[in-house]
Amino acid sequence: MISFQVRLAAEILHKGGIIACPTESVYGLSCDPLNQSAIERLLALKQRPDTKGFILIASRIEQLEPFVSIPDNCREEIEQSWPGPFTWVLPAKADLPVWISGGRDTIAARVTAHAQMASICDIYGGCLVSTSANISGQPPARNPLQVRKQFDDSLDMIVGGKLGGLARPTPIRDAVSGKFIRR
Repeated sequence: MISFQVRLAAEILHKGGIIACPTESVYGLSCDPLNQSAIERLLALKQRPDTKGFILIASRIEQLEPFVSIPDNCREEIEQSWPGPFTWVLPAKADLPVWISGGRDTIAARVTAHAQMASICDIYGGCLVSTSANISGQPPARNPLQVRKQFDDSLDMIVGGKLGGLARPTPIRDAVSGKFIRR
């Protein structure tokens, strides 16, 4: 059964809102990746440059397909790592809005195994932006109180829940080069 909290979060996202929610290792901030004003508001809240780009998080690989291309030579490895706490940098689709990628031709993406986050993606109906819940340069929040301390009442919702159990952020690997960006 889907909780009221998950349904409300999806509704807020559809209206262009920004939510904080637990992920595999830290609380994340999420919004609709195709809503430019939500992205601009998120960048302002985090005090983050628009050239950094974001991670997209999904409950299923199909939710990412409008945004990324998965190279054939590593498709099997990627599919075996998902759902799970593993982020891949993938070639961005040619029509990907610049506000998602930060102007790059790649985008980081993950199919999450975090049940609550996956439920939010499912009820929302697609992938979401996922970035750590912190002002740039500050430690990422690991609980709702830490989120509130950094963002006061400037978020539309803080979803309560448990983190996925990782002590560190998910590893990030470039699918084309095979190199790890973050271990």
